[in-house]
Amino acid sequence: MDQFHGVGVTPRRVVGRVRQMPAPVSEPGVGSGLGAGATVEGEGERIRAASRAVQGALKARAAAASGDARGVLEATALMAADPVLVKGAVKLLDPGADGGGRSAERAVWESGAAVAAKLKSLGGYMAERAADVLDVRARIVAELRGLPAPGIPESVEPFVLAAHDLAPADTATLDPGRVIALITSGGGPQSHTAILARSLGLPAVVAAPGVEGIPDGTEVYVDGAAGTVQTGPGQPERDAAAAWAVAAAALAGGFAGANRLADGHPVPLLANVATGADAAKAAAAGAEGVGLLRTEFCFLDRDTEPSHAEQVAAYTAVFAQFPGKKVVIRTLDAGADKPLPFLTNTEEPNPALGVRGYRTDWTSPGVLARQLAAIAQAAAQSEAEVWVMAPMIATTEEAAHFTALAKDAGLPTAGVMVEVPSAALTSGHILARTDFASLGTNDLTQYAMAADRMLGPLAHLNDPWQPAVLHLIKATCDGAAAATAATGTPKPVGVCGEAAADPALAAVLVGLGVTTLSMSPRALTAVNRVLATITLHQAQTLAEAALTAPDAHTARTGARSHLPILNELGL
Repeated sequence: MDQFHGVGVTPRRVVGRVRQMPAPVSEPGVGSGLGAGATVEGEGERIRAASRAVQGALKARAAAASGDARGVLEATALMAADPVLVKGAVKLLDPGADGGGRSAERAVWESGAAVAAKLKSLGGYMAERAADVLDVRARIVAELRGLPAPGIPESVEPFVLAAHDLAPADTATLDPGRVIALITSGGGPQSHTAILARSLGLPAVVAAPGVEGIPDGTEVYVDGAAGTVQTGPGQPERDAAAAWAVAAAALAGGFAGANRLADGHPVPLLANVATGADAAKAAAAGAEGVGLLRTEFCFLDRDTEPSHAEQVAAYTAVFAQFPGKKVVIRTLDAGADKPLPFLTNTEEPNPALGVRGYRTDWTSPGVLARQLAAIAQAAAQSEAEVWVMAPMIATTEEAAHFTALAKDAGLPTAGVMVEVPSAALTSGHILARTDFASLGTNDLTQYAMAADRMLGPLAHLNDPWQPAVLHLIKATCDGAAAATAATGTPKPVGVCGEAAADPALAAVLVGLGVTTLSMSPRALTAVNRVLATITLHQAQTLAEAALTAPDAHTARTGARSHLPILNELGL
């Protein structure tokens, strides 16, 4: 029996047999030249055709996907036709370019390596995009060779998928009917793999060194709560997996759509969505509204800014699913891991700390104002209660400027994302000048802990249970309370980061003063069931204990020990 330790992504447990991701596309030989009878022009057209074919295949898969999966696939499809990658490859075909020509496969391989190296040199989020480039490179080479694209293995029986990490195009097309759990040695709690596993409700453990070496067919026990993978599971592990299956069936009953604590205190549970299709699923799952509408997915597959009419149509499709209910829409969160050709500078040395989110209005004025105008028109022709917020707000002046822009556009309720520690620490002043705040715990954690949230080796730092992060959340809520008292107007604080989907952490967040929680629709029922068992006073007691804990592990285990419902639900 071997045990592997990593980071649990979803608190689920399962027993199954491992299937390893197939070996990557092999590197083309060096010095193979153009080949007999081949020409630079002909091979260049082969490269362009292969690029178009890969892009078309990814776009087709994106059209059949939704939410995070669709956004990931659309972004990867855009990269498949990256002119830097394609032009670089075509240039390398020419024997005169550097004294020696390459085959089409070799040229694509070297060009992809150069683009990936450039991204890695930029660090932060851009370094994470290097893996996407290498995935696209492999797909183009496979297309040139007439071979199937690399991807998830086929299997008659459901299986546990093991890999070093998964490419975005693979994570975006996971079929939970075939893949019953994910285990990776790389990645982190906010990697593509982790995000997609949460949205699919799959048991998953990431950043678990060694799992990519487990032989095919080996039976394993995956504990997504403990973050462990065990080979040769015994009866206790089988019983735990069976108990989770029973609990999962009980949770399948759904969320009735009106979340309250045991004492009747309301804490609305909202959904994170990106498209009209997502919104329809969220409404069907009982979401009490939308706490985060990610508008960048309307922009990601574009070389140019979407038109006013296109934006209005995209927003209206979401608003239509929630008549009479709150829909919080985040303005364009471009930059860092979501670069846009018409808006962001990919040459920034550290994009995570660069011009992203609200800051793009400094370098590309007009885009934000036009987006707000489109949101206002969509809101005017719908029955939803539309709130708008800006990402990456760091100062009181920025909050006041965005609020003025929103209200000038005809949007009466304007707020800010609290993702930067400075915003948490000055939330009283910020909320005196705006209407609400929403905590983006993913970014808040990485900035508080100075740890890139995509990196597996830093996964233990990118944990929202870190007491430092909890103190920043508490500071935000305290600032909101002070602003409420000073202005006589309620200043609600929500959470729309991944932290809200953890039922135990949700209880602590409520105790810290958070008023609404927004999450993947799949998490609504579990969070509702847990919160229904505690009073506001009990939540506050849990929060105080977590704040005084010396580390994330103590904070988490302490809170979980006071929530027996978690074990009953297999969470």
